Amino acid sequence: MAKRERETAGWQLEQSAPEAYERYLVPAMFAPWAERLIDEVDLESDDRVLDVGCGTGIVARRVADRVGGAGTVVGLDINEKMLEVAETTAAESRLEVEWRHGDATDLPFSDGTFDVVLCQQALQFVTEPPTAFQEMHRVLSPGGRIAVSVWRPLEYNPGYVKLAKALESHVGDDAEAMMRSPFPEWNGDDLGTLARDAGFDKWSLTIEIGSMRYPSVEEFVRREAASSPLSEPLGNVESEVRETLVEEVRSALEDYTDDEGVVFPMESYFLVTQQ
Repeated sequence: MAKRERETAGWQLEQSAPEAYERYLVPAMFAPWAERLIDEVDLESDDRVLDVGCGTGIVARRVADRVGGAGTVVGLDINEKMLEVAETTAAESRLEVEWRHGDATDLPFSDGTFDVVLCQQALQFVTEPPTAFQEMHRVLSPGGRIAVSVWRPLEYNPGYVKLAKALESHVGDDAEAMMRSPFPEWNGDDLGTLARDAGFDKWSLTIEIGSMRYPSVEEFVRREAASSPLSEPLGNVESEVRETLVEEVRSALEDYTDDEGVVFPMESYFLVTQQ
């Protein structure tokens, strides 16, 4: 079977979205960014660490690998399916992480429980981001640190600009909105306001630039669909529509295509605070 035929057949052979998220997006995207986020807080071996909106747990796992048995690591998420994958994956690696189901706007912990609170690409999905930031401040111990990453607006992430436009044209406004949702229209002042209103006097904001690579444009579209709520709207359209969509994205990303597939820059805000 030719390469393109194999890839097309894969549309019908996906597992659940959390499993696809862990398989496709974590190694290529979230694991490298997790390391960068953790580096911002100068972990100590006995730190008590909370990962808010942990998803399938890559930040919590990387922290657990660094602190060993002296510290404690808790991963919290509102999505129980994500937590199931997180627990299974951590157990396979023999990492000690406590997984908790809970809402970022009502953290189930006492005041001052943690020395470090991390939140990777989750704050933009919370119903009330100011409340979530206040809760992270509440559970932080004196002298503790918070590090939060949030993608910059869509226009700073060109691969997803092209995909969002193609989804709007060929699948509909709802699919396009799903693709935009990880990239909030926030700027640095917006994030600084969240920190100030939560009670912090000191914080720093940086713009971090990385890249995302896929073996082909078709795999870019397929893996993004498989790992997100896009799986249903894209899975339900006719194969001819998907092929047309992929061709449009392939043409739009021609300048980002090389002999190993497609690669494009991604930009994120990093906000780091201290009590």
